[in-house]
Amino acid sequence: MPNNWKKYKLGELGDIKGGKRLPKGEALITTKTKHPYIRVTDMGTRTIPIEKLQYVPNDVFPKISRYIVNKNDLILSIVGTVGSVSIIDEKLDNASLTENCVKITNLKNIDSEYLYYFLISDIGQFEIVKGIVGSTQPKLPIYNINNLDISLPSSIQEQKSIASILSAIDDKIENNLSINKTLEEMAMALYKHWFVDFGPFQDGEFVESELGRIPKGWEVKRLENFVEVLSKGTTPRMKDVEGLERKIPFLKVKDINSDGEININGLELIPEETHLKDLKRSILLENDLLFSIAGTIGRVSIVTEKLNNSNCNQALAFIRLKEREKFKAIIYYWLKSDDVQNKIQNSIVQGVQANVSLTVLKELELIEPSNEILIDFANKVNPILELVLKNQKENQTLTQLRDTLLPKLISGEVRLKEFRN
Repeated sequence: MPNNWKKYKLGELGDIKGGKRLPKGEALITTKTKHPYIRVTDMGTRTIPIEKLQYVPNDVFPKISRYIVNKNDLILSIVGTVGSVSIIDEKLDNASLTENCVKITNLKNIDSEYLYYFLISDIGQFEIVKGIVGSTQPKLPIYNINNLDISLPSSIQEQKSIASILSAIDDKIENNLSINKTLEEMAMALYKHWFVDFGPFQDGEFVESELGRIPKGWEVKRLENFVEVLSKGTTPRMKDVEGLERKIPFLKVKDINSDGEININGLELIPEETHLKDLKRSILLENDLLFSIAGTIGRVSIVTEKLNNSNCNQALAFIRLKEREKFKAIIYYWLKSDDVQNKIQNSIVQGVQANVSLTVLKELELIEPSNEILIDFANKVNPILELVLKNQKENQTLTQLRDTLLPKLISGEVRLKEFRN
């Protein structure tokens, strides 16, 4: 640790206070009130997205009104999924907090963003793991949180400077995510206008089909008619990976977020020998479509250039299209459409792990318009989709950069002067 850095117990730097569950018999609601409620499931990013939050009913809030968070507080998950960290921003000032989290408030001698980056770093996560108790359900007691070791520059300004470097990267990542959300909404709206509402074709003749009334001349086909390969991955046996150098990315459902972006940091790696021999049938190529068929079912993604020649497990189906440029956009947004998602959810087989068969996926029906209309749609939507993929690739690069810098800056291994030089 550099000479001008100090080590503290977290309890010396702020107050640790628990959250509160709703009174027995009461429930959260999706209708917005003045009292958003933060759950562990809402965490996972620096700030908390408000789109999927649930709310405390106005008449219930007075019973838990003492258990709120304020701007610049940090929250830390302490039960089940332990170690998720977020910073409270102005949008969630005075929000209510679950009993499965604590807030770190009234900070002194430490910048809140510096503390956030310390806690999400490998160093901070190691400290958190040391304090976990229980095996059936992991828990991080408040006593152990108070005793977490935190090392930091004695100068608040130096702390802020370290945090500003890392937050600038996160700001760009979040901006790309926001842009992609808007782009995806635009593209999906266009898809629905053309292929659900048939807006541009209302003046033409319609005929009955297996999928209802469709423009005359259009055909109903199965997904398998459009693909070159539709298969799923395999998990390698331990004996096939033991003792071998691992360098091929191996994708799982958990690596794909709800927006379809793949987090390439922290991916499991498998040996190239296993990849080329035992798992050669599931080698992924750039522009393959991924569809999750087990666990969290229905997530859709596209393999980017960074993951060309990667591999995946059996919970992911991969779809390699015959004519990618013509069909990629329409099939990508079709797979994400409410119609397909509902059909998939209704086809789930419950077992040890919920799953959907490849046969169900292959036999999903969609409508194919004329070649002219397909090309016209592709010309309009492909540029939007390519921009989405470009932003995803940039986020993957930025995330790698942040995760490389984080431990070096937080530990003092790289000093700000050296970094700027």
